[in-house]
Amino acid sequence: MTNPAHERIEKLVNANDVVLFMKGTALFPQCGFSSRAIAILDHLGLAYETVDVLQDMEIRQGIKEFSDWPTIPQLYIKGEFLGGSDIMMEMFEAGELQSMADEKSLKKAEA
Repeated sequence: MTNPAHERIEKLVNANDVVLFMKGTALFPQCGFSSRAIAILDHLGLAYETVDVLQDMEIRQGIKEFSDWPTIPQLYIKGEFLGGSDIMMEMFEAGELQSMADEKSLKKAEA
């Protein structure tokens, strides 16, 4: 049996090079972890899409099952689940996120 939430999530993940499932929006994050994740992506200068899980309970629950990861935010790059804000922070500090962005030729945000 197919899960409609999982199908929607899969489409979002596959349609965008960088997508962040978060609480709130890029302009108005609704938790500190989501705010930190946005700050990292903005610092890297990457173009990204966000999905506000607070606006959609089906997605909010579905994303946890989809990734088998219990917390939000969740970052996907080129269809691959990377992790939440703690993992993003570790990868950012180690320079791994920048390297990945370069290797995968991720689009830069428009100025």
